[in-house]
Amino acid sequence: MTDMFTVTERDSSGAVTASYVANTSSPLSDRGAGKDTPETRVDVIEPKESRSYTRQIVDIFLPAGYPASVSEDYISYQFYDSLQAFSSSIAGLLASRAVLQGVGVGDASASPTAALLLTILQESTGRLATILFAHKLGTALEPECKMYRLIADIFNDLAMVLDCLSPAFPKPFRVGILSISSVLRALCGVCAGSAKASLSAHFAVRGNLGEVNAKDSSQETVISMLGMLAGSVVVSWVSSPMATWSTLIGLLSVHLAMNYAAVTAVSMRSLNRQRANIVFSAALQDGVILTPAEVSQQERIFERDGMLRWTHGCCIGHCEIGAPLSSILKAVGRRHDRTGSIRVQATVLSEILQLFDDDAYMLWFAESEATIVLKAECGPTDQLRAWMHALLVAQRAKAGTKKKPKDDSQDSRLTELRETKVEIEAQFAHLVEKLRSVGWDLDVAFLETRAGTRVSVQSNGEKHGRNESI
Repeated sequence: MTDMFTVTERDSSGAVTASYVANTSSPLSDRGAGKDTPETRVDVIEPKESRSYTRQIVDIFLPAGYPASVSEDYISYQFYDSLQAFSSSIAGLLASRAVLQGVGVGDASASPTAALLLTILQESTGRLATILFAHKLGTALEPECKMYRLIADIFNDLAMVLDCLSPAFPKPFRVGILSISSVLRALCGVCAGSAKASLSAHFAVRGNLGEVNAKDSSQETVISMLGMLAGSVVVSWVSSPMATWSTLIGLLSVHLAMNYAAVTAVSMRSLNRQRANIVFSAALQDGVILTPAEVSQQERIFERDGMLRWTHGCCIGHCEIGAPLSSILKAVGRRHDRTGSIRVQATVLSEILQLFDDDAYMLWFAESEATIVLKAECGPTDQLRAWMHALLVAQRAKAGTKKKPKDDSQDSRLTELRETKVEIEAQFAHLVEKLRSVGWDLDVAFLETRAGTRVSVQSNGEKHGRNESI
């Protein structure tokens, strides 16, 4: 057994809090006290530099183990997010003052009952808007969390502008304006809540999602308090319409600028449609594997849904993933005017089914439009493979159009699908390994922004010349 040993104690951030040194080869004995059992002296050595009071206060608002417990982009996002929250708090006080004027504060003819009914109307319209918006765009909020985080604050700022405009209108119009303002705030709540949850999950790298959310709430509480204190001074000094609007526009400009800086500072590790375009086009054209930070520098905050882009942002087509099978059938066949049934050439449908028989998806591309039908067994990497296939087909079609007249026959399209499928099969597995090695999380699928469908293919007979039913 070792005669001497040293135990080093660290906190959750990795900083040394104490060292324990013991020497078992020189035991101590206190016989005078009636003890015959030898004892070992353990020296406790504390670090010379202890944490300052400032650092101890800052630690209250940061996750335990910071910076190792969060992603590298956490502090940049929180810095800009705090600035935008501060400016928003001050602007919110100006908007609140306008709302109070609108409901009749200071007006002797105003009725408390009318103000209460207006509040009920605002709450009701806002809650209905929350339900409808969550149903319509709930699937897209997580894949496009950066975009919707910024959109949330745009909705909130528009609501503040309407609040400040409301006193200038007659009472009947004022009710409608304040109701629209409530709807915009409800949309802000849906977007911001979902986006912040996704961003918190991105920041929490040690499974400390609950603590990251809790510390974020603490930060917001302090910033809101400071904003209200500063806002109370601003509201008392700013009273004229010109000064009010100048101050409001300045605060909202700072608010949106800080929000834009905050979301652009985030480097998401999951692949949505836009990031998949950037990563796959760079890998296919130049063999370059881009990291999340490099992709973040090229990423647009606002992007058209389903857009296929090649390197340098060149638009090469559009793609719908998770589409119903009828989308492909309509593209390769024709619909009967009276019965509504779709007539498809048996050979074309059989070729498509056989081509993707061993894959978890089916793909068709025509006239710059790619359609991806997902099978029931499709997983996250299968969706990425399908998107990569659609991107490559669109790029080949775009490049081929520039060199020679375009062949729109279904046979040529099937040939292009076969050739690109072989190329994807040769590269995809190796590409997945490289993407994981540079930090991409490929275990989640963020390519569907709307609730899609899945198909199951049942086969009867031999593999060749068999009948397929879907």
